[in-house]
Amino acid sequence: MSALGIIAGGGDLPKAIAESAREAGREVFVIALGADDWISGYPHEHASLGEVGKILKALRGSHCDDVVLVGKQPRPKFSEVKLDAKGVLVAPRMIAAARKGDDALLRAVADTFSREGFRVVGAQDAAPGLLAEAGVMGAIKPSSDDEDDIASAFNIVRTLGRLDVGQAAVVCEGLPLAVEAAEGTDAMIARIAALPAHFRGDEKHRKGVLAKAPKPIQDRKTDLPVIGVQTVRNAAAVGLAGIAVEAGGALIVGKRAVIQAADKLGLFIVGVPHV
Repeated sequence: MSALGIIAGGGDLPKAIAESAREAGREVFVIALGADDWISGYPHEHASLGEVGKILKALRGSHCDDVVLVGKQPRPKFSEVKLDAKGVLVAPRMIAAARKGDDALLRAVADTFSREGFRVVGAQDAAPGLLAEAGVMGAIKPSSDDEDDIASAFNIVRTLGRLDVGQAAVVCEGLPLAVEAAEGTDAMIARIAALPAHFRGDEKHRKGVLAKAPKPIQDRKTDLPVIGVQTVRNAAAVGLAGIAVEAGGALIVGKRAVIQAADKLGLFIVGVPHV
């Protein structure tokens, strides 16, 4: 089996995929777009997104046939990106794609690696154990009111996702409290704390649901929605009752720890099949 090349942005997901692949007996090579400490435990090369030739050379030199693109990466300011010779050639295509939205940009990045002979795989293929399962995952179950909020939140996420807006929304008693855009899920949840108390729950009377699902337009090889322990803590801090994710369409980093944190804080975690 060839090595897995991980194009690693920030956050916990790239590390989780590297660990999962290594535990399965697969060699891993990391292209580090950031400077996270965990990278030192793996063969790696530091590069910027514009150093395309350097990245391709490193992946080939490490015998990577499969490549996965994961982790948080701010939308680049193309005027400030360091470009090598190969990067100069592909930059116009990337800039044109970026003008169409984040999903178009990710597809263009993935297409660049495909054109160079690599097989671009999704995080769910590289580390299938991270995929959310259907059903309640902890000790706490959503109420009928929670289930209504879940349905509303998923409807919002999928509607906005068709416009390449975001992958998450929060609904409380039928009222949309927040939708995710460029700021990301953590910042979206933080905004809820500024809302009047009667709009949301609290530690004693939890209500409202965070839902995360892929955009209908997106290539599922890139940028599946992710939750982790910090997501649970953030949701608990603003009084939410629980978190719903699309079963088979979202990733859970540290699943056991996520469930333990949710049980301790009094939140449900549920995987909802896409219908």
